[in-house]
Amino acid sequence: MTDLTQAQVRERIERRLAGRHRKEKLFRGLGIASIAFGVLAVVVLFTDIISKGSGAFVQSAIELRVHYDEQVLGIDKVDEESLAWANFDGVVRQALRQRFPDVSGRKEKRELYSLVSSGAPFTLRDRLRADPELLGQSETLWLAADDDVDTFVKSLDDSKNGFRGRTSDQKAGWIQQLMESGELKKRFNTTFFTNGDSREPEQAGIRAALVGSLLTLLVTLLLSFPIGVSAAIYLEEYAPKNRWTDLIEVNINNLAAVPSIVFGLLGLAIFINFFELPRSAPLVGGLVLTLMTLPTIIISSRAALKAVPPSIRQAAMGMGASRMQVVFHHVLPLAMPGMLTGAIIGMAQALGETAPLLMIGMVAFIVDVPGGITDPATVLPVQIYLWADSPERAFVERTSAAIMVLLAVLIAMNTSAVWLRKKLERRW
Repeated sequence: MTDLTQAQVRERIERRLAGRHRKEKLFRGLGIASIAFGVLAVVVLFTDIISKGSGAFVQSAIELRVHYDEQVLGIDKVDEESLAWANFDGVVRQALRQRFPDVSGRKEKRELYSLVSSGAPFTLRDRLRADPELLGQSETLWLAADDDVDTFVKSLDDSKNGFRGRTSDQKAGWIQQLMESGELKKRFNTTFFTNGDSREPEQAGIRAALVGSLLTLLVTLLLSFPIGVSAAIYLEEYAPKNRWTDLIEVNINNLAAVPSIVFGLLGLAIFINFFELPRSAPLVGGLVLTLMTLPTIIISSRAALKAVPPSIRQAAMGMGASRMQVVFHHVLPLAMPGMLTGAIIGMAQALGETAPLLMIGMVAFIVDVPGGITDPATVLPVQIYLWADSPERAFVERTSAAIMVLLAVLIAMNTSAVWLRKKLERRW
């Protein structure tokens, strides 16, 4: 081979190496760009949700001097029957007229009365029920403002301009007066965490949905975890390896990819139509989510069992342990961290599901907090779906705030799964 030929060979090799290096840099750059785009998308998503939902954690309130006048209330004693018929709405209107005595005319009074939430009379009722001595007395209270007032106050800029919507110029003037005198302030919105759903945004809360989600997840966990772990133990430790077990394994893997709404249709057909279980109940929701979560728990539990070294089984058998003692005394405790991790991830997935629960009627308007697994209930994702479909502008921030709460719970569950695995896992 001549020197010229060797130079050509070296040149060709260097050219190919340069091409490989360029492709490697390009691939690395594409990977970094993909990660950066994903992080940017997550940051934009969280920024948008937080910016829209942070306002729901505060609520505008108006300070009023209310007088529990017996004549206005139409009662002369405090008991449950009297409180049910008492005119607390008249007491609120009287307090507003005393604050703005110059208001006259039917239309102006209607606008004046709309400054305060329609739930204010119930606040007065609860106050009088708790302290009957207030009858005939006066006290100063902070009452929740109407959602239109709250939206206007939160949208005010430095030039005192805000989103008007249904707020007239006269009503905006009253709001400005109350703000300048310190009688209208933004306070922490405890109602958002203590109330159930409501048609009025300022009265709507997530307590009923949170309790419904917890009850549904409790039913799901109590059913799916023992069934999933038992199925994984049988398939991995006891079942013979033949075409029937192969068919079962393939179907379990396929069930993990089935759309969740299919499980909702199955629950509707079996649990409600056939077994006639109550609709919109955490019991039925837990059963449906159990069917959906089982493949995830079975697959993760089998992976945890496979991760236990065969030497553990062989050493236990060498010491005279039976097959059941080997599994339950040695293999299962070592595989439990992985099983718990899979169960927590499955529960987090179930918490965010909406489609299967819509099919079994958990889309119902639920105000009361459920007291058991057979009471009517809704869950947090369905509550978010209902609020997102509401026309009132004030529901926009409550929808985003509910999403923030749901994301916080999901992040906490996934973080606990990672921590649990790091804490309990064994290095072989």
